[in-house]
Amino acid sequence: MATIDKAPSTGGGGLAFIHDERFRSVFYQLVTGVVVAYVAWYLFDNTTRNLESRGMSSGFDFIWLTAGFDTDFTLIDYSAGHTYGRVFVVGMLNTLFVSLIAIVLATVLGFFMGIMRLSSNWLVSKMASAYVEILRNTPLLMQILFWYLGIFSLLPRPKQSLDMFGVGVSFLNNRGFYNPSPIFGEMMWATFVAIVVALVAAFTVRKWAKTRQAATGQQFPAVWAGLAIFIVLPSLVFLVTGSPMTWDVPSLQGFNFQGGARVPPAFLALLVALVIYHSAYIGESVRAGIQSVHRGQTEAAFSLGLRPGKTLSLVVIPQAMRAIIPPLISIWMNVVKNSSLAVAIGYPDVVALFMQTSLNQSGYAIEIVALTMLFYMTVSLTISGLLNIYNRRVQLRER
Repeated sequence: MATIDKAPSTGGGGLAFIHDERFRSVFYQLVTGVVVAYVAWYLFDNTTRNLESRGMSSGFDFIWLTAGFDTDFTLIDYSAGHTYGRVFVVGMLNTLFVSLIAIVLATVLGFFMGIMRLSSNWLVSKMASAYVEILRNTPLLMQILFWYLGIFSLLPRPKQSLDMFGVGVSFLNNRGFYNPSPIFGEMMWATFVAIVVALVAAFTVRKWAKTRQAATGQQFPAVWAGLAIFIVLPSLVFLVTGSPMTWDVPSLQGFNFQGGARVPPAFLALLVALVIYHSAYIGESVRAGIQSVHRGQTEAAFSLGLRPGKTLSLVVIPQAMRAIIPPLISIWMNVVKNSSLAVAIGYPDVVALFMQTSLNQSGYAIEIVALTMLFYMTVSLTISGLLNIYNRRVQLRER
């Protein structure tokens, strides 16, 4: 007589769902969420009670209160009497301004140094190696202080200023860098629109050139064509609209310069230090990325008749970017976060203006620290997100 095999019993009767992996996964996530929420609520409640017991104010209403201090460098209109909220905006813009310039310059210089390290010229290679090794192993704070105290603070006084371009419009002294500032007319908006259109057109030409080269193998000077579009189109619009822009040129009056735009020595020292320090790390990442590309790729390009420069730009660098981008994300984020060291030399970034001066005057320590941390976190996540999008595009995909 045939017998029917029964599935082994798991036991537990109505509690068999405990052995379900999906149930346990959801259950553990719910428990973790509850614990995290309870800890967060406990910390918030405990902090609020401690602040009340000490008679300390809390909340974010302070951003509408009047700040009683001024600063020597702003990108927007600000003076003593504006709110702490505007102080926060001024500090954020100052931080983003120096960080953005430092990221661009450090990336360009870092790529240059990374390529120089792989040069067949012994002297060039050793000089690039010394640059990378010395600067990577020197604390950034020391480099900032060196440039501020040892270079820019020792520049001549205003009356003996250095004429940077020999035409009497830009001057460098121990009070900063003075250069002409633009004064825009009513129709200047048309030129700005033309610049945006030219950028879109240049990127469109570049994309078309890459598609054409992939299909036919024929190269098109997309860089030069894009550069011509970017220069010619805005220039034509600027001239047609009557050149709606003049310049406010700085001039020496008494003991200092009047007019124009002034960049303080603290900004210059911070910018130079950030660029040089982080370019050393980028250079090392570029060197490692290039060496990760198999030498056979270079030999194959040479066998097709490509020159070394074209081989580097069309074959090696595009493949090396897969290895360069991941560490580059961290380096760019570090540029923004390390800019907070500007507090040591008095550059009015978000830490100096908001988390130091504003905190000392208003007393809202927790709120100010939280807003500052939120700013840095937002910038870092934005950089990481944008570069990760590009990183996913350049990574190899399995078929």
